[in-house]
Amino acid sequence: MNQVKTGLLIKKLRLQMNLTQKQLAQLINVSDKAISKWECGNGCPDISSLYALSDVLKTDINILLSGEFEKNESEKGIMKKMKFYVCETCGNIITSTSEASVACCGNKLSALEPKQADPINSLNIQETEDELFITSSHQMTKEHYISFAAFLNDRTSIVCKQYPEWNFQFTLPLYRSGKLVWYCTKCGLFYQDIKK
Repeated sequence: MNQVKTGLLIKKLRLQMNLTQKQLAQLINVSDKAISKWECGNGCPDISSLYALSDVLKTDINILLSGEFEKNESEKGIMKKMKFYVCETCGNIITSTSEASVACCGNKLSALEPKQADPINSLNIQETEDELFITSSHQMTKEHYISFAAFLNDRTSIVCKQYPEWNFQFTLPLYRSGKLVWYCTKCGLFYQDIKK
């Protein structure tokens, strides 16, 4: 930990939240002299203060320890590049349009890498007058099922949660092109292109 960088970051985040040193000190149960000492780079918070500090300042402990944010390059909102994170513990689905630091149930999550579906794993797409009807013969047991499916194009994302007790199926508005993405609890993330 670089005490100076961490101190400057604490000060920056405190000021963004319009807190005085005294107010921040009261929120995390330390003295305002401790806050001043940290911000001047003459000391650093102990581990118990780091947790409280990260909570109050709404940041990650690792960011406090490093003393800097890793700024993402703008993806300009291209939904087709959406990244998916799935918590193995609770099944939570988290998305982002660029790299992100994501944690759930105490575990740091990595973005899933989608694999192109082969003909056996591909979803079935039937076009009606104004909708796409998506189905799959994939097994849907409690241990092995498709947890969610999503449609992505440059400016739209539609995520549809699936459950093991149901047959896999959902409908989408009729789009000319895009990408279907789905997550199997055993096999991972897959995708296939839709082109009309």
